[in-house]
Amino acid sequence: MRNQEEQSVREAKRTAGEAERLAKEQVRKKAYLAREEAVEKASKAKETKRAEKRAAEEVEQLAKDQARREASFAREQAIAEPQEARKLKAKTQPPE
Repeated sequence: MRNQEEQSVREAKRTAGEAERLAKEQVRKKAYLAREEAVEKASKAKETKRAEKRAAEEVEQLAKDQARREASFAREQAIAEPQEARKLKAKTQPPE
């Protein structure tokens, strides 16, 4: 009888130990998943911020490119107009 009681006590301890181990494992798993989710959220936030920054830089670069093209066109015009005027003047004036 005593042997059976000891066996029951051992079985109860083993069962309690198993339950405790499973509970700890669940806590660890939840903590791990929470950390992973936090890392993923942070990563997504950083990627969103980078994408916004890239978009802003792209718009800025497009504006700079357009301003550069316009300035270049204005320079070309400033050079071409006097040249054209000299050519017309040379055509209308007889050679001396």
